[in-house]
Amino acid sequence: MRFQSAKLATEKLRMSLLQDQYESLSLGRFAPSRFSSFAGSDMKESLLEVSNLTTRLGSVDRPARVVDGLDLDIRRGETFALLGESGCGKSMTALSLMRLLPPSGRITKGSVRLGDTELLKLPESSMRAVRGGRMAMIFQEPQTSLNPVLTVGRQIAEAVRVHGIRSRSQIPQRVLELLRAVGIPDPERRIGEYPHQLSGGMKQRIMIAMALAGDPELLIADEPTTALDVTIQAQVLRLLKGLQRETGMAVLLITHDLGVVAETADRLAVMYAGQIVETATAAEFFERPAHPYSSKLMASLPAPEKRAGTLAVIPGRVPPLDRPFAGCRFADRCYRTMDRCRVQVPDWHASSARHRVRCHLFEAGQLPVERLSDDAVPNAPIPRRVRGQEVLKVGGLKVYFPSHKGVFHRVVGQVKAVDGVTMDLREGATLALVGESGCGKTTVGKGILQLIRPTDGSVRFRNTELTGLGNRAMRSYRKDLQIIFQDPFASMNPRMLVGDIVGEGLQALGLEPNRSKRRERVRSLLDRVGMAPDAADRYPHEFSGGQRQRICIARALAVEPQVIVCDEPTSALDVSVQAQILNLLEQLQDDMGLSYLFITHNISVVSYLAHEVAVMYLGRIVERGTVEEILDDPRHPYTKALLSAVPVVDRSQRREVIRLEGDMPSPSNPPAGCYFHPRCPEAGPECIRAFPTENRLSETRTVHCIRVGD
Repeated sequence: MRFQSAKLATEKLRMSLLQDQYESLSLGRFAPSRFSSFAGSDMKESLLEVSNLTTRLGSVDRPARVVDGLDLDIRRGETFALLGESGCGKSMTALSLMRLLPPSGRITKGSVRLGDTELLKLPESSMRAVRGGRMAMIFQEPQTSLNPVLTVGRQIAEAVRVHGIRSRSQIPQRVLELLRAVGIPDPERRIGEYPHQLSGGMKQRIMIAMALAGDPELLIADEPTTALDVTIQAQVLRLLKGLQRETGMAVLLITHDLGVVAETADRLAVMYAGQIVETATAAEFFERPAHPYSSKLMASLPAPEKRAGTLAVIPGRVPPLDRPFAGCRFADRCYRTMDRCRVQVPDWHASSARHRVRCHLFEAGQLPVERLSDDAVPNAPIPRRVRGQEVLKVGGLKVYFPSHKGVFHRVVGQVKAVDGVTMDLREGATLALVGESGCGKTTVGKGILQLIRPTDGSVRFRNTELTGLGNRAMRSYRKDLQIIFQDPFASMNPRMLVGDIVGEGLQALGLEPNRSKRRERVRSLLDRVGMAPDAADRYPHEFSGGQRQRICIARALAVEPQVIVCDEPTSALDVSVQAQILNLLEQLQDDMGLSYLFITHNISVVSYLAHEVAVMYLGRIVERGTVEEILDDPRHPYTKALLSAVPVVDRSQRREVIRLEGDMPSPSNPPAGCYFHPRCPEAGPECIRAFPTENRLSETRTVHCIRVGD
């Protein structure tokens, strides 16, 4: 259903483009006619003005007020960020502006003016000339928004064709120009490939190319970097900034990543439960967030200086939007709630000339909200020492997949997903495995657990070699080695009750055959991970993303494991929910002595939770050390580039971004010598000869790079 709804929205957008008019463009540059006056215009000129926008979803009797009285303005050439938790109405705001609501959605009142045009009064035929032309949108998930059975060249050509090119011979050239404009390498080859053959970053660039076909004045980017690695994320954000300078378009950036907002946005608005609760310039907001909700979001961010304590969390969840609200919508979760907050809707108050907040605390005589709320955190980072005996030792692990071709599926090569990984994990410690998507992190985790049988190498748990064990012998070790999958909803049977899901391992491994005792133990586990015991009698779809991840943690803990592989457990979560999960994992580790192999590309999470870090590139570990060694003094060029691309809120901690051009090479045909040399800014001729041997810099630190001295 998720794919179908996204596909329907995309098809609706494509059909609406049929009325658009194409404006010519010179080779490699966008047509300047629409923005000819931009360079000399006032940057404060409003492009989009939204007033009292109200959108309802669902039944007429009890509709969900997904957007409720929203006011905002976006100026020409600026990046305006709309941030907040999942379920606050950010994406529905974008769909309302585009008039691309689902069948049960409807705009009941308000005004949306794009320049001198009132969009809500336009007939659908006229609105089609606006969508994709003056206003375009990049959807959140490019994989579900692109047609899987059409080449990307054909899909872009479709957008080009409906923009007014009459001659069929002009279309291929226009498509190539768009691909070059968004930085696709080797566009002549990529034009004939299908979406599944492209990386996440390339698919996102294809979506941008399709959106730019109409030379828009306003580009709406709905979570454009949510699932991307930091290096690809930096490329996409740099691309959008460059296109803004080239064309003068404005960008409405919808995201919950505060680091991305801090580095890209000019102004922002914080959205909660369908309403805007704070607006400010990005600089003022991150200097001192005013609303209690904003303050808690900031305090939820993981950071090295917070390692000794717990992260601030926002209790509860976003309230259902189909209920009536009497006062402040955040009152039930606010740590500074007053009696009037529950009965009186707060008015807007000015924290400064360009900073406004909707909160009773800012009325006469009240002080503004403190930056870090009531949660105390230490002022300086406290190193987390690796402790305990070695529980897991991996040596020379290789996982190859055969590559087939032809009618008879002949094996013509090998995909070297993991190509000689060596690491060890100690009791009560967290080893973070970081790197770009496609480098083999998840395959390493599955190979260690023998969910994928290794091609070669050794995996020793305690004193037992796991790689030679058959399925029956391996079964006795399943209770000690567990995994938390990246997508909690996909890893649970939607037809099973949560109690049966959590207790399935107890039954399958014969650890608790008695049903009543098993049920009692499941309820105890749910309570331990912060879930109500009655959650056992509900289905997975009835819970939020953070709650589903807690259920998956309870399932892993049910069999009392010693090692847990955490595969991107917080990648798709809001910062507040992420803080809850990280606090839980740290508490469980301290209480039970658990060891974590934490697979992630979120460096801020690594800085808070990990003891050691291993950096992976194209199936191999290129650098390893303690978290302080790696994050404070990266030595491998890839590690330097990875850390430099991490968006951070604090301006004083930002590094100069090291640009990595292109994408990771294919593991089926890795480059000769150092695998990183085609993208390395420090590479020389000697890097092509052989893969660098291990260079040990200290007892805990190794680097595979000939440029790094002893």
